[in-house]
Order: sequence, then C-alpha cells, then structure tokens
Amino acid sequence: MKSSRFRSSLAAGAAILSMTVTALLPAPAYAQFGGIVYDPTNYSQNILTAARTLEQINNQIRQLQNQATSLINEARNLQSLPLTVLEPLQAQIRQTQQLIGQAQRMAYNVQQIETQFAAQYKSIDLTQPQRVLVQGAQDRWQNSVAAFEDALKVQAGAVSNIEGARSSINSLVTASQSATGALQAAQAGNQLLALQSQQLADLTATVVSLGRAQSLDAANAAAAKAQAREQLRRFLAPGRGYVPTPAQMFRN
Repeated sequence: MKSSRFRSSLAAGAAILSMTVTALLPAPAYAQFGGIVYDPTNYSQNILTAARTLEQINNQIRQLQNQATSLINEARNLQSLPLTVLEPLQAQIRQTQQLIGQAQRMAYNVQQIETQFAAQYKSIDLTQPQRVLVQGAQDRWQNSVAAFEDALKVQAGAVSNIEGARSSINSLVTASQSATGALQAAQAGNQLLALQSQQLADLTATVVSLGRAQSLDAANAAAAKAQAREQLRRFLAPGRGYVPTPAQMFRN
C-alpha cells in the first residue's frame, strides 16, 4: 500500500519537474503571417548555407580561370616560330661546297692526293731527261697557281655570304625578341646556332683552301730544290758540262 502511494507521489513529482523545466527553457521565436510560419533560426541557417555554396562556386570559377590561363600559356609555348632561315643557310653551304668541289688539278680527295703527290713531289725520278724534268717543274708550278686561285674563289664566296648572314641575324633576333612562347624562343636560338655553324663552315673552307695552296707551294719549292741540285750536277759533270757554242745575235 505504501509502495503504491510512493510510486504515485514520484510520478507526480516527475511531472511537475518536467513542466517546470519546460517553462524555464526559451521558446523558439517564430511568427505566423497569413498561414506562413517564419522561423528566424532556420532562415539564418539557410542564408549561411547559401553563402557557403556561393563561395564554393566562386572557388570553382577561379580554378577554371586558372586552368584556362594555364592552357593558353601552354598553347603559346607550343606555337612554332613563323620564321625560318634554314633554306638560305643551306644554299650558302651548297655554294661553298661547289667552290671546294671545283678545285683544280689536285682535288680534295685523300687517295687522289696520295697518288698525285707521290708522282709529282715525293718520288720524282731525277734520272729522266731534261725535257721531262722541266715539264714536271711546270706542272708543279701550275698546281700552286691553281691552288691559290681556288683559295681566292673560296674566300670570295665566304665574303659574299656575309650579307646573307647579317640579314638572317637581324630577322632571327627580331623574331626571338617578339617570341610569344618558349618554343618560339628556342627555335630562334637553334636557328642562330645553325647560322653560326654555317659561318664556321665558311671559315673552315677558307682556312683549308689557303692551307692547301700554301702546302702545294711549299712542296713545289722543295721539289724545285731537289731538281735544281740534279740539274746543277749535270751541268758541272765532266764531259757533260757546258760546251760553249757560237751565237748570232742579229740576222743579216
């Protein structure tokens, strides 16, 4: 009996405590206008959610703009240089090669040089008749003259290429300074290196042609000394020396 009353009293106290707590808690603020319930808390949360969503959209827009800028820059870096001087440079190199290929008498060929040099300079048969020796000296002299002429032609060709090189340099430097991307700048630099290679080729051809002429002239001088000694020996040889003969300066 007492237990039943105690439980009834406990239940009544719990109900009173619940009503008291409910009375102390702040009631949610809301208003009703024409059947529409306005909840300020829900409204502020919606505004905060919309603001965050807008910020995310703005971030995505900025990312897309950055990606577009990066793609544009990459496209510029991949653009080829519209200027090329390769064909003029190749034409100048071909001209120099033609001049070298037109070398007279003794060409730029290792086997041919070995054969002709041995016959005309290195292994001269000094026992041959005087007429043959004189003809050999004449051939060697013509080799020297032709070599110097070839050197002058190559030098003239190199000089004529200077104006073309100047024009190419101006065009390439202008194109390099106005390059829109890394590829164009690199291509301009590569063509400048090609131009430098062409000038080095002209310089090499000039030096080689002049060296060839000087070498042939020195070889001619050495062979001439050997032949002169033999001719002097023949001139002073007993029984074969100089025999004076009457000479007539004027005819009647």
